Amino acid sequence: MNRSEIAAQLYTLREHLKTPEDIAKTLKKVKKLGFNAVQVSGTGPIEPKELKKILDGEGLICCATHEPGADIIDNPKAVIEKLDILNCKYTAYPYPHTKPKCKKDFHDLAMLLNRAGKLLNEAGKILCYHNHGIEFQRCGKRTGLDIIYDETEPRYLRGELDTYWVQYGGGCPEKWCKKLKKRLPLLHLKEYGIVDNQVKMLEIGSGVLNWKKIVKTARKAGTKWFIIEQDVCEIDPFDSLKISLEYLIKEVD
Repeated sequence: MNRSEIAAQLYTLREHLKTPEDIAKTLKKVKKLGFNAVQVSGTGPIEPKELKKILDGEGLICCATHEPGADIIDNPKAVIEKLDILNCKYTAYPYPHTKPKCKKDFHDLAMLLNRAGKLLNEAGKILCYHNHGIEFQRCGKRTGLDIIYDETEPRYLRGELDTYWVQYGGGCPEKWCKKLKKRLPLLHLKEYGIVDNQVKMLEIGSGVLNWKKIVKTARKAGTKWFIIEQDVCEIDPFDSLKISLEYLIKEVD
């Protein structure tokens, strides 16, 4: 893979992002690891202008952000203003703040996302949806994730598939990439593996996912950014990001 299409999800390093000083030190390390882009998430309090200054100083691009779900739904104008400051086109709704449990709940969430996505679209921004496992619960013949994408307009809501959580939910990452063709600008690369008979998040290349097929399929679907994320690291999170980045560059076409 080309380094220019890979980003680090800063949520992986959230314990090292508590203060503006921590953020500056951490972004310097991220650049030294070989990344040229990051997805902003999991940081402590910092003004967007100060964050942009730090990113620019390290030569890092903000390829996307995660914003609190309630902020995206209830205050999209503030989200747009932040994205403007960061010179960023994409943000993702990270987790259902409405706690959907049935078909109506997912339908209602889809309508809220469509409304917010329309406002972002009109401002030249793109709202994406980041899935976990909850969206794979069945609601009749469809999953919650099916409902979210079926009942929103593609121009107002696009995908940020998370490969681990797709696999965890019983889905197939490649099939979901195909399903979201022309609607998948962002992809979270997160390894799914088994250790001591337990499901684990691992460094890319250490688990069961077929990364060559996933990346190839995602590219055909129009993915612009391949974003490395690991929610839980058994090793130092900086080392974890480095291992995953080097695997992708060396082993995946």
